[in-house]
Amino acid sequence: MITVTGATGNIGRTLVELLVETGEEVVAVSRRADSAAPAAPGVRRVRADLGAAETLRPALDGSRALFLLLGGDLNSRGEHPSALLDVAKAAGVERIVLVSSQASATRPDAVSHARLREFETAVRESGREFTVLRPGGFASNALAWAESVRTRRTVVAPFGDVALPVVDPADIAAVAAAALTGDEHAGRTYELTGPEPISPRRQAEVLAEALGEDLAFVELTRAQAHAHLAGFMPEEVVTGTLDILGTPLPAERRVSPDVETLLGRPAAPFAAWVARNLPAFR
Repeated sequence: MITVTGATGNIGRTLVELLVETGEEVVAVSRRADSAAPAAPGVRRVRADLGAAETLRPALDGSRALFLLLGGDLNSRGEHPSALLDVAKAAGVERIVLVSSQASATRPDAVSHARLREFETAVRESGREFTVLRPGGFASNALAWAESVRTRRTVVAPFGDVALPVVDPADIAAVAAAALTGDEHAGRTYELTGPEPISPRRQAEVLAEALGEDLAFVELTRAQAHAHLAGFMPEEVVTGTLDILGTPLPAERRVSPDVETLLGRPAAPFAAWVARNLPAFR
């Protein structure tokens, strides 16, 4: 049995499907999961909060592996990682796959990613088999444009011509499935990116091509973007995010070979993510 946290999100939802397809029994955990709701065969849904480690105990009973994905405010604050890992160890979990961030390596002193670095350290020192995944920016961040595209046929974003190799969350899920079920990934750290750098302006063009309609691109200043993100992100996370988006380091622009090496196929381009998610923008 494998426990998947963040099971209703961009990565977790796909990961649950992939694991079930291989015959695994899955405990799908989210803060909003309704355990009484119908679930696919082989899936048990459990409501729990990673910010309160004890709530995860029922979801870990009988699980040999744990997929660990922090989300929202848990990326910047919460219980010490040892609280969650103690619960996992007490439940008999043998393997942990953690989604961290590329910035944990490229910006080791950044306050915005200190929490993820703490979790990486705790997982490495847990005495359990572990794999750490360090994705770059997500292609799915483009969903932030969905409302403005639907209502005004406009994309609004900062740093319009700064290109980064954004990764498809489905590729992260596929790598996670391999790490959760295969023995050869123990102790490994993988950097996950898309196949090529792509700027927000070019992303908007790809989206327009898929919709078959023109989209206007409105470029925000850093100050405007900061004001927008501050409405739902902690200050330190806003600053760190804008640093990466606006002034990426050479290592953050680099295309990693890890997705292709692990999956035996090239990483999915942004256009593939758009094709699957086009209804959100119509």
